[in-house]
Amino acid sequence: MNPISIAYDHPGCLTASAWAQVPQEADAHEKPELIARIKRLLIERDAVLVAHYYVHPDLQDLAESTGGIVSDSLDMANFGHQHKAKTIVVAGVRFMGETAKILNPEKRVLMPELAAECSLDLGCPADEFAAFCDAHPDRTVVVYANTSAAVKARADWMVTSSIALPVVKHLHEQGKKILWAPDRHLGGYIQEQTGADMLLWQGACVVHDEYKARELIELKAQYPGCQVLVHPESPRAVVQLADVIGSTTQLINAARASDARVFIVATDNGILHKMRTLCPDKLFLEAPTAGKGANCTSCSHCPWMAMNGLISLALVLETGTNEIFVDPAIIPRAVQPIHRMLDFARQIKLPPRGIGNV
Repeated sequence: MNPISIAYDHPGCLTASAWAQVPQEADAHEKPELIARIKRLLIERDAVLVAHYYVHPDLQDLAESTGGIVSDSLDMANFGHQHKAKTIVVAGVRFMGETAKILNPEKRVLMPELAAECSLDLGCPADEFAAFCDAHPDRTVVVYANTSAAVKARADWMVTSSIALPVVKHLHEQGKKILWAPDRHLGGYIQEQTGADMLLWQGACVVHDEYKARELIELKAQYPGCQVLVHPESPRAVVQLADVIGSTTQLINAARASDARVFIVATDNGILHKMRTLCPDKLFLEAPTAGKGANCTSCSHCPWMAMNGLISLALVLETGTNEIFVDPAIIPRAVQPIHRMLDFARQIKLPPRGIGNV
């Protein structure tokens, strides 16, 4: 089933034909009025906007200017949990909306675009994953945050990219064998770092999977003294070229702390807005995704993240459509691996803003 058909099977959302009539981008002269309307609607609907680093800068700026947050998916969900608003509006992709609902079942969760999916989530169907787990009952199941509520409900642990290493190291020291899903690059990196016995689901992110090592070497040579910041969802050959390997939050913090003036960034280019805002005197370049002669030498932006826009956000706030629903029977099981990770983070004294994922 394709992402569109999945999205419109859910109740309370606009039909595909209706969404086809919605412009995806606002003209420059329309933006001030549109933003003012959204700000008014957020107050009227008792709603808070939480946005991922990978969505359009307009949405990032709007979230922060209205008392929301721009962060990774788990921090987005936690922020919504702590905020007094009765409605959480999630500008990101579907699994982020589901995670927010799992942690906030009593609140309403809306998204600008329900068809905004994630290749890692789509590439790990719950029924196939359950069969994979059943075939290996001796293994502890650890899943990445970029998965559906149903997949999380089948797991023993959920992890984000920055806490995955200590969690897997902890399990390895206990003699546990691990079944990991869905990103094979992140899983392979963790396996290499920890020496754990890990059976990997063969998923990949459509953005990170495209970064190319040879072209990265060539670009790096053009900027002596630059630093390469890489998300571990990238292929091993690219990760090996990194000066810093980490989650979105970790890469942003590394850019702020470094004395380097030029950075090549191997993660979704939506993050560059936050990096440039925090470090206006530094140069940030996208890592190359293809070789010479290709149509796109750096297309490092998630097509589903790009579906989030101001116009669709305003429409959702006006109509109350595009609500995220998670089966109430799944929530108690899906929240357990998340709480297990959060409890572990507290034990090792990892701050909440330090456990971010994509």
